[in-house]
Amino acid sequence: MSDSLLQRVANGDMAAMQGCIDTFGGLVWSLARRFLAPSEAEDAVQEAFISLWENAGRYDPAKGNEVTFVAMIARRRLIDRGRRVQRQGRVIDEASQLAPPAPVEPDTAVVATNEDATRALVAMESLTEAQQRVLRLSIQQGLTHEQIARLTELPLGTVKTHARRGLIRIRELLAPAGEGAALKGARP
Repeated sequence: MSDSLLQRVANGDMAAMQGCIDTFGGLVWSLARRFLAPSEAEDAVQEAFISLWENAGRYDPAKGNEVTFVAMIARRRLIDRGRRVQRQGRVIDEASQLAPPAPVEPDTAVVATNEDATRALVAMESLTEAQQRVLRLSIQQGLTHEQIARLTELPLGTVKTHARRGLIRIRELLAPAGEGAALKGARP
């Protein structure tokens, strides 16, 4: 059996490191966008891959797959960076602490977006477990259908079917009343 990508990285293989960046870059970027402000994401992704390079020797295929290991390393680095940024942000000018806060008007676009997100989450929960898993891996972790197929050990066609049927069902549930029938034949 050939060495895994992370085992080759642990052996100092620079081409394998580039392969890690190509394979797991979308996942790490997705996590960075979830944990950090956009201004911090790029540096955090670089730190995550440096940490992956330094810790690749700790990967044990018997304990889990490469995606899980990479996500764990990246998540830890991103949390560390977020804490560091938060500590730096606590140094606040005394004058700004004394100034009364300005009244805040609710932004109707933000409120509408939050309501849409809540409706989408409720719709997502109505899907089959397989459809939910495929869509979460795709949307939240930024994985391609091919990566999802490898991770879940499902045939590529099955992954695509779960994704399509799940998206169609969500669209039907989110459509205003009376529009669901018109959407049945439409492609997502």
